[in-house]
Amino acid sequence: MNGSFIAVASDFITQTKINDIIRINAEFLKELKCTQISSSAIQEIEQLYYFVITGGTERQILDLHAKRNAAFHDEDIVLLTHASHNSLPAALEVLARFQQDGKQGRIIYLPETAEDIKPNPIPAIKKFEDKQTLSGKKIGLIGPPSDWLVASTPKHELVKKAFGVEIVQIDLEEVKHLYKKIEIEQVEDISEELTGNSQEIREPSSKEIEDNVRVYLTIKKLISKYKLDALTIRCFDLVLDMKTTGCFALSRLNDERIIAGCEGDIVSTTGMMWALHKYGRIPWMANPSQVNLKENSLILAHCTVPCSLVKSYRLRSHFESGLGVGIQGEFPLKDVRIFRLGGKNLDLIWQAKGKILQNHHAENLCRTQIKVKLDDEYSIQDLLTNPLGNHLVTLMNEEYRN
Repeated sequence: MNGSFIAVASDFITQTKINDIIRINAEFLKELKCTQISSSAIQEIEQLYYFVITGGTERQILDLHAKRNAAFHDEDIVLLTHASHNSLPAALEVLARFQQDGKQGRIIYLPETAEDIKPNPIPAIKKFEDKQTLSGKKIGLIGPPSDWLVASTPKHELVKKAFGVEIVQIDLEEVKHLYKKIEIEQVEDISEELTGNSQEIREPSSKEIEDNVRVYLTIKKLISKYKLDALTIRCFDLVLDMKTTGCFALSRLNDERIIAGCEGDIVSTTGMMWALHKYGRIPWMANPSQVNLKENSLILAHCTVPCSLVKSYRLRSHFESGLGVGIQGEFPLKDVRIFRLGGKNLDLIWQAKGKILQNHHAENLCRTQIKVKLDDEYSIQDLLTNPLGNHLVTLMNEEYRN
């Protein structure tokens, strides 16, 4: 394999850190005979790879490939990923979008090799038809979906047709307006409960914790006003505009069995609603952040785990921004079901069963991290060859409530 790569990273990471990631993976890039070029040379190289340095880069890759496509029409897209900074989740989302558009592509996960691939003995993607439980439900979409969700932003009419779910659009300005009206007296009891039950408070200040509770109380008002059954919020705008995060709010709402999804991801939020109604258990939405093809395992990570699902939790900062509150939970080592809805017409599902082997605590991933080994009849390779998108939904095979 000879070629060149373009490094694609979000604004949340420094150039020094980008260079460090490239250096750490230099040996594997050398084995691929792959050298770095700048994006200005995108139409000059015969074989090109997109090295996905961080999450939040999906739109950038689409834009780069549009420029590339003018000179190299209909070539296969190859995405290089690595084990940190939400590289793999971004690649899964963008490859799902390319495949929705009828393009071919693949993901190379460094340092895995072709010898590590475990073939799947059963069909990976199946038709999804069990949708009747959601008819008449309402999902609040607070702000537009995050820009990087290039495979997870179906038209509202399609969601209505496929699931009978109504999408209620809510402006983020309404969140900001209501947020300012929440008085300190309203947040004190919940803040004390949150901190009192935590095993440790590492980065967040008292004010950051109180601000997260304000976000929760603000969203509760919107749920009541619009009579919502579920919601998803463009949460990174809270970071950029309000210097706070929605991680606790989403965690707490899911504990209350009000489905709450991250990043304006309508597809995953719909999947979480379906899981709650189908199995009666609270789901967790997470990034598939690392894979091990030899072990047939993956690491799932996110900052919004429902506290009732974990044995204990710490209060950390939000991973990408270092601001606000992220929840670092310790899961019990139990059997789980993992799935993802998707497809151009929202009529496909990938699902697998497995067991949580251990909790991880890496500083270069979202705060709650679990390693799951899939049962033998399922294959992690499916995620690299035919993904339906980034976020996966995980739930216990048996009810667990802390």
